[in-house]
Amino acid sequence: MDNFTFYAPTYYVFGTDAERETGRYVRRFGGTRVLIHYGGGSALRSGVIDRVCLSLEQEGITYLMLGGVMPNPRSGLVYEGIRLCREEGVDFILAVGGGSVIDSAKAIAAGVLYRGDFWDLYQGGFTDRALPVGTVLTISAAGSEGSANSVITKEEGMFKRRTTGEALRPKFSILNPELTFSVSPYQTACGITDILAHLYERYLTNTEDVEVTDRMIEGLMLAMIHEGPRVMEDPEDYGARANIMWAGTMAHNNSCGVGRTQDWNSHSIEHELSALYDCAHGAGLAVVLPAVLTYCLPHDVMRLARLAERVWGCRIDPGQPAAAAEEGIRRFRQFLHGIGMPGTFAELGAKEEDIPYLAHVCCWGDGRKGTLDGYVRLNEEDVDRIYRMML
Repeated sequence: MDNFTFYAPTYYVFGTDAERETGRYVRRFGGTRVLIHYGGGSALRSGVIDRVCLSLEQEGITYLMLGGVMPNPRSGLVYEGIRLCREEGVDFILAVGGGSVIDSAKAIAAGVLYRGDFWDLYQGGFTDRALPVGTVLTISAAGSEGSANSVITKEEGMFKRRTTGEALRPKFSILNPELTFSVSPYQTACGITDILAHLYERYLTNTEDVEVTDRMIEGLMLAMIHEGPRVMEDPEDYGARANIMWAGTMAHNNSCGVGRTQDWNSHSIEHELSALYDCAHGAGLAVVLPAVLTYCLPHDVMRLARLAERVWGCRIDPGQPAAAAEEGIRRFRQFLHGIGMPGTFAELGAKEEDIPYLAHVCCWGDGRKGTLDGYVRLNEEDVDRIYRMML
């Protein structure tokens, strides 16, 4: 296990009607004038925005609202939010929505205090100053409600990039599983896939002697495999929704990623797909991740064989561990197919003729240096081959 420091100070408020306490927590963490950031009309139609606004009013907190966040959140709205916050003297950003809304809120929070173009922070930069952010989560998926990360798509060139920094961790996150009851089956499945991808990306490590975090990751995976079909069968199963919501947070607040190298090449490869084709991030990962696992399998056969045994119930033949690893990937694909996820490039709306461009911008675009340096170092030729495995 590697040396590490770990500090995850987000205050979680979990359970039925938790959003009615939002104002109290904004006040607790210093907010006096709030930007409520949200996506489309569903947050308004569901009444969650009304309940949040009432809770702010009860605490004497003023607020203004900025909606319109899209999936794969865009830089244009971030610039608008930064301008609005500066003009109106906003001192707290409140995200009401899923990962896209939270990531956009984080970008605004960082951009308000940054003297240059906020995009500088998304070109391999580190964010050390930001306005405080709170969240009211409505989709279990990205884990942004507990993470120090944010991903934004730059409309000029359609580059999808990330930044990180402890300043971006939300001060508090409101987690009411009932707010996810109305999430469509497809988006629910995308969320389940994203959560599993966050776990796989941490499991793919070159660090030895990480049994504790290995077991934490495996346990969260087993929970998702159990709860996924339950929630697809009954979208208002509170127990399933609650377990998935908490698993999504635990999968990405890095509690199971400390002391070990991590991968994230699958995310980088997928980001080019969702940037170019505007497909759902989870759907893209459902196609990308099995291909990356297959391509990287020879790097450490036993790691993926152990995962196949412990999580997918495969039997390891000591003489042929690769067979178990391959079976684990096959069962992972079957699980994704069973919850309604795509399995091929074409199902994402992606085109074979775009592969050379995708591989090039993945490795070289927007200031990158030619390789993805994760579990296995991948160059442009490697990434091209991985994309072709998805056909």
